[in-house]
Amino acid sequence: MGRLLTALQRGFKERIGWKGLGVIASLVIIAFAITTLIHTLQGVDTGVILIALTEKSPYLIAMAALCVVGAFCTLTFYDFFAVRTIGKDHIPYRVAALAAFTSYTIGHNVGATVFTGGAIRFRIYSDYGLNAIDVAKICFISGLTFWLGNLFVLGIGMAWHPWAASAMDLLPPSVNRLIAFGCLAGIAIYLTWIITGRNRRELGQNGWKVVLPSAPLTFVQILIGVVDLGFCALAMYLLMPAHPDIDFVSVAVVFILATLLGFASHAPGSLGVFDAAMLVALPQFGKEQMLATLLVFRILYFMIPFALAITIMGTRELWFNVVQPWQRRRKINNGNGDVSNDNNDDDAPGHGNSDSENASDEAASPKPHAARSAVTQD
Repeated sequence: MGRLLTALQRGFKERIGWKGLGVIASLVIIAFAITTLIHTLQGVDTGVILIALTEKSPYLIAMAALCVVGAFCTLTFYDFFAVRTIGKDHIPYRVAALAAFTSYTIGHNVGATVFTGGAIRFRIYSDYGLNAIDVAKICFISGLTFWLGNLFVLGIGMAWHPWAASAMDLLPPSVNRLIAFGCLAGIAIYLTWIITGRNRRELGQNGWKVVLPSAPLTFVQILIGVVDLGFCALAMYLLMPAHPDIDFVSVAVVFILATLLGFASHAPGSLGVFDAAMLVALPQFGKEQMLATLLVFRILYFMIPFALAITIMGTRELWFNVVQPWQRRRKINNGNGDVSNDNNDDDAPGHGNSDSENASDEAASPKPHAARSAVTQD
């Protein structure tokens, strides 16, 4: 029996591996979500969807938009908390905010967030002296903040309203309540493990070690995740159809479960997965009304931030790789022209030798390397 298990383990690592298993799981989730979505959308009237869109209150849409802004403002503290945790105190908030917003928004909309988001973070943080290991630590701490917040909110919500998740996971409310207590117990065990350590806990080995936040800072982590999810769930709640009535906690539980399924699928923008989960979990609402709600939410939370993030990153790359090099070359050329004119004037009658002036002009003209260093430090 032991030999069989060993052979199975060796075959799993050689042929599939955990990475391959993750890809298979993502494909299964996407295929199941698309099948469910196609089945759910049968008989949907496009005209009714348009009518439902026109019936949305502009005031509630504006309030939902403010909640989305609040969510993305809170999101910036994921990276700011992470860079302070790993001791990179020279990274200002504005840089951490830029990295958090662009990496999450572009990565989540493009898909494969771990790779795309990590690449964008490295592109920004490398200008401030951080290497790939530092960026990996930031991604790890940020992900830990996200999961702690999710588990806490999901645990509280499912313990309070366990039947809200039953339509999605098809489990009895009693089982969902046990799952909720398990989530909260996991957070309690993690906090106990952090508190009982003589020093701050470390994970990793060799050259890759990350020091985990202390217990008080872990509470700050959880608070950041809770506020972020609270804003997102509130935005969805404000956009929900007016009838029938539904409480905020039920919407929050369904929203978080749908969001986690979307992340697990690695589908671009959780497209299809998130939508199918919301439609299946909230069958009491009309399909057309829910589709109108999901469309408005996607515009506010996915499309507008994605366009803004692409614009910011494109402008940044254009400035650093086109405009600034052109400005440096222009300054250098102007400096050479001034030196050439001075030499012509010195050759004219009545002017003496001015080598010292030429030297001072060359010293005054900026060097390309120095200009780039100044930009990097800023």
